[in-house]
Amino acid sequence: MDHYSLLDRYPHLRRLIVGYSGGVDSHVLLHGLATHRSHWPERRLEAVYIDHGLQAASSAWAEHCAKICRELDVPFRILRVNARPTTGESPEAAARLARYAAFSAELDSSAALLTAHHRDDQAETLLLQLLRGAGPHGLAAMPVAARLGEGWLLRPLLEVDRAELLAYARLHGLRWIEDASNASLDFDRNYLRRQIMPLLRERWPAATRTLARSAQWCAETARWLDAEADADLARIAAPGLDCLPVSAVRELGEPRQRNLLRRWLRRLKLPIPDARQLTQLLHDLLSAAPDRQPCAGWPGGEMRRYRDALYAMLPLTRHDPDQQWVWRPDLDGWPPLNLSGVGCLQMEATGGAGLSAAALAGVTLTVRFRRGGERFHPVRRQHSQELKKLLQEAGIPPWRRDRLPLLYREEVLLAVVGLGVAAEFAAAPGKAGWQPVLEPLAG
Repeated sequence: MDHYSLLDRYPHLRRLIVGYSGGVDSHVLLHGLATHRSHWPERRLEAVYIDHGLQAASSAWAEHCAKICRELDVPFRILRVNARPTTGESPEAAARLARYAAFSAELDSSAALLTAHHRDDQAETLLLQLLRGAGPHGLAAMPVAARLGEGWLLRPLLEVDRAELLAYARLHGLRWIEDASNASLDFDRNYLRRQIMPLLRERWPAATRTLARSAQWCAETARWLDAEADADLARIAAPGLDCLPVSAVRELGEPRQRNLLRRWLRRLKLPIPDARQLTQLLHDLLSAAPDRQPCAGWPGGEMRRYRDALYAMLPLTRHDPDQQWVWRPDLDGWPPLNLSGVGCLQMEATGGAGLSAAALAGVTLTVRFRRGGERFHPVRRQHSQELKKLLQEAGIPPWRRDRLPLLYREEVLLAVVGLGVAAEFAAAPGKAGWQPVLEPLAG
């Protein structure tokens, strides 16, 4: 059974990591890859078992997986994760998130996780998403290939029926684990698999194949919608996708607005609000008066408006303006400085920009935040002015102003990160300089 031509599309991958649970599907995948590994002598095949810690039998299952891997001469290891659901989170979702977070941490740019999802899984995923009211992106179900962390997630068996996998397992005398929880109808997927899918196949024998084909069409539609949103973003978004102009968003029809915001949030790596939340936040933020500063939140994200711009971000955490740090250079320059709840502060070597390297030689800096009453004399200004006024003139949103790092030498304000450096300490044209840059918390 050769369903591994997918790997030929990714010749740079050197580590193939199978997500091995001990069940029949992942056992077939592992056995098939081990049998074919002579086709890829430059690649290393590995297997990883995720112990969710939710079932008493998990240790015995791990031992079974280790034994099978020894027989196949495949390196094997166990990753233990905390899959306990939070309040309001389904156990299935919690386990899935914990599992993929663990897998993601294992991958670098030369590695791929291979899972044994098959055509029946794809059909079930489509129906589950349909019952949740998902749009084209949800109905696209599972892609055959996707980025995961620094590497890739590949599903080489996605166009194979489960019946074919079972036939392969029996032909080769494979031994696999039967998880008793797979029979529980408390889980939506199990209920669909055991109660609904047999009825659908009885009436429509090709149901699995046709549902999977519908997922492909939805994936094609989702790609087209993404391309349309990318074109809109390229036309109206600020560099770096930092914000969207309200006036430009308003010019789009509502479906196009929603498509634009979903794509924007995905590219910012923020969770997507549901349809009701998205419609409500668009109404609240676009219809607000120009002097208002509305904020709309949803689990894992929030969107704010300031003047003519929309900003999306992680929910702001409590900020302590009294925090301060001492920052000293070392032999290699200025080491990155982690500012709790704000981001990572770095110094980038420049020529003719930023703070004068000569002025910073041997200097210890203090990093703190705005407390009120500060004055600052930035480059290209004749005199010092109130920092509050300078920030307003620069159009920096209010919630960012108190989180901008201020760099002091003793009590002299040298730089306001994100605004500029003091004229007196600026690098002269052609002279070495240091540019302070804040890498904000990831979205």
